[in-house]
Amino acid sequence: QQINERDIRIGLSDWLPQVNGSGQYQHYFKGSPASNTTGGATTGTTGRNDEFSLLGLQASQVIYNNDVLQAAKAARYSRDYYKENYLSSQINVVSDVSKAFFDVLLSQKQLDILNEDITRLQRSLKDAYNRYQAGVSDKIDYKQATISLNNSVASRKQTAEAINAKLAYLKQVMGITASHNLVLSFDSTRYEQEAVIDTNQHLDVNNRVEYRLLRTKKNLEVVNVNYYRYGFLPSLSAVGSYNWIYLSDRLGNLYNNSFPSAYAGLSLSLPIFQGTKRLQNLAKARLQVTRTDLDVENTANTINTEYVQALAGYKGNFTSWQLIKQNVDLAKDVYKVVSLQYREGVKTYLDVIVAQSDLRTAELNYYNALFQLLSAKIDLEKSLGTLSVQSN
Repeated sequence: QQINERDIRIGLSDWLPQVNGSGQYQHYFKGSPASNTTGGATTGTTGRNDEFSLLGLQASQVIYNNDVLQAAKAARYSRDYYKENYLSSQINVVSDVSKAFFDVLLSQKQLDILNEDITRLQRSLKDAYNRYQAGVSDKIDYKQATISLNNSVASRKQTAEAINAKLAYLKQVMGITASHNLVLSFDSTRYEQEAVIDTNQHLDVNNRVEYRLLRTKKNLEVVNVNYYRYGFLPSLSAVGSYNWIYLSDRLGNLYNNSFPSAYAGLSLSLPIFQGTKRLQNLAKARLQVTRTDLDVENTANTINTEYVQALAGYKGNFTSWQLIKQNVDLAKDVYKVVSLQYREGVKTYLDVIVAQSDLRTAELNYYNALFQLLSAKIDLEKSLGTLSVQSN
């Protein structure tokens, strides 16, 4: 965006006066201008080494020029284009960072659940071993408890290593160094509240930055069409010059006397025939506008499809999250009852393993559903063009 602003200023600078200085020195072996100076100070002779020098200032001011006029007309749309492109980059960053953030949080919650599961399994293993030592049960329960505990410990290690990889990706999309210590906070109540969005909102394609970018691009192409359309008009500038002419038959005396001259006037440049180049460029520019019109129409259709898909994904994830949330409460109750019944000898250890597995699965599915719902909400807001890029 800053580079584009400099390009605009470069283009508009041609409207300002242009002043140039020039210097020239020539050594004549024959036919020197010094031989024709008034007063007969010098005479041209064959082989005479006459000296000539010219110092001057030239100034010009554009009155009308198609190139600089185009730069002036395109400046507004160019600023809009790069401003919207900047906003598009912000939206993508917010979307990518949010999803990467939720991915790390999901893994951290999975790690917490696995730690809780390991604690329960260690307690169950202790109970099974004590029952085995007491002769109440055989060693099958004890070995099954060991197998389940080892599986959970292995899953915990995999999840912990995955968090490091996901944190590295989060730092990358956030644009911070790998050595930066990043600590994430999680408030389940807050995220549950933020997961809800009004699904009755109406889609307005003008809210999508991609659509506005194409409309701005079309405006720039219309300016280009007008540039070639009026390319037959002449260029007019005011010009002026002040020169000092120095003549001498010896270099040492060259700058003793000067012969100044000055003028001011108008410079007109009129294109007469360019081999139909202007007409071909004009036709091409009009075709580019037509092509952009098709892109605008296709983008509107694409945006509508993205919205329908994002809305469907959000609604599906919302329903799953609500149902799985109920499953967690049910799984906790089942585990408590089965665990108590096992200690009383009513249930087998296999029932305990199943209850523990169901509880762990329900808790993992709950957080997975919650973060999928939050990601689906981001996609829905992005499709509606309402995703905020401002920090809270």
